[in-house]
Amino acid sequence: SGVLPELDLRGKRAEEVEPLLDDYLNEASLSSLSQVCVIHGIGTGTVRQIVREMLASHPLVSSFRPGEQGEGGDGVTIVSM
Repeated sequence: SGVLPELDLRGKRAEEVEPLLDDYLNEASLSSLSQVCVIHGIGTGTVRQIVREMLASHPLVSSFRPGEQGEGGDGVTIVSM
């Protein structure tokens, strides 16, 4: 068991993103993960926008930032819990 330190949302439809992300953040918090990586890909940017808007108001999230080079760049968001 245990929660992986990353969530891959590539290829998900917009309406799937919020429930998946919310469930994942709750599980990550319960597993005491301090940092997780959300993989959304670059694409049109829609999933990235949904992810970052949700992270901005999520009670379990202390901060987030785009990935750096070597982490996946703007195709990922690094979340501090």
